[in-house]
Amino acid sequence: MARYAQSERRLLADLLLAVGPDAPTLCEGWTARDLAAHLVLRERRPDAAGGILIGPLRPYAERVRRSLAARPYPELVDMVRSAPWWSPVSNRFTDGPLNTMEYFIHHEDVRRCQPGCRPRELPREQQEVLWRRARGAGRLALRRVRATVRVQAPGYGETAAGAGGDPARLVGAPGELLLFLSGRQRAARVQVDAAPELAQFLRTAKLGF
Repeated sequence: MARYAQSERRLLADLLLAVGPDAPTLCEGWTARDLAAHLVLRERRPDAAGGILIGPLRPYAERVRRSLAARPYPELVDMVRSAPWWSPVSNRFTDGPLNTMEYFIHHEDVRRCQPGCRPRELPREQQEVLWRRARGAGRLALRRVRATVRVQAPGYGETAAGAGGDPARLVGAPGELLLFLSGRQRAARVQVDAAPELAQFLRTAKLGF
């Protein structure tokens, strides 16, 4: 599992350099530079990383992120490429569990804003790893949705999510489902089967985990 976190990290760093600091991403309002600064903050600034998830700490985290974003861009990308051994989220014990999904999603955040981009053909083992992540992500992302949602990855499995109610079904490859459930519905190749109003809600809701 850790090798996929590491390979996605390398691919993302290469892509960040190739597209340049002002390239768009799927993260609303963020350029490639902003996304790189977010990843560096997450790994190297534990004093501020809590602000990614905890509202009252967010202003401080944003100030730190902006200060990181002001660094020379190649230096910033080098910091993304090489995680420090002491990082709480990227050491040899936590890298696989915490970064496999993180770096896959953020790699796609940059890739899918490039002209002519198509989903990658990922190895089956990597898709299996992403499916394990997608199952848990589905339960979190859909926990307040008033529907009974079946999340299906043909050839990998299915899971049920939602708070109960009208039936719905999300069908796609594990990586595509992961993008959809993380709030990147417009960029994800996922089939949504539901009544029209519910399907529209699922395609536009602010999902995340």
